[in-house]
Amino acid sequence: MIGETTDYTMIVHGQQKHTVPGAVQAAPGLVVFRMPANQTLNDPARWRIGHHEGLAIAEAMRREDAFKGVAILVDSGIDWTQDTAAIKEAVSDQAARDLYAKLSFAWCDEPGSNYMPGDVSSNGTYSDADIEAAAAEAKAEGFNALDVLVAMTDAVPWMGLDTEDFNEAHNRIAEAAGAN
Repeated sequence: MIGETTDYTMIVHGQQKHTVPGAVQAAPGLVVFRMPANQTLNDPARWRIGHHEGLAIAEAMRREDAFKGVAILVDSGIDWTQDTAAIKEAVSDQAARDLYAKLSFAWCDEPGSNYMPGDVSSNGTYSDADIEAAAAEAKAEGFNALDVLVAMTDAVPWMGLDTEDFNEAHNRIAEAAGAN
């Protein structure tokens, strides 16, 4: 049922299967889930749109963007409840390129198209220790609140936060750093 969470079995590298708890049934045949920490360590886009048979369709940096991507996929007219082979047969290479162009307006990309060096699997999740470290750095640099905001936009774990979570983290960092 749409909106319910479920265990989702994703297919990695064509054959390996990995079960992900807490995937959201976003639309018929489509789920949204957070990539497990032990998968795609160099990919900061931690949210995936998956097909019900386990293949990744798109990735997004933020959860809210993944759901926007689902809306675009639903509006595409493709029946995502079909099996993978039927969808691959029905969607030409050009149609797939066009679909990814539309998905880009929701900040969604082809799976595996984002790369950052190092382990960035924590993107989009943070702890109080992360807040304290960022505040100490901002204070040492003499950042004002705008400087803090700019620094956060391209840094793990902040750039993967949904809007409200990002705003909350920014406010906490700026306040702790005495940035105004």
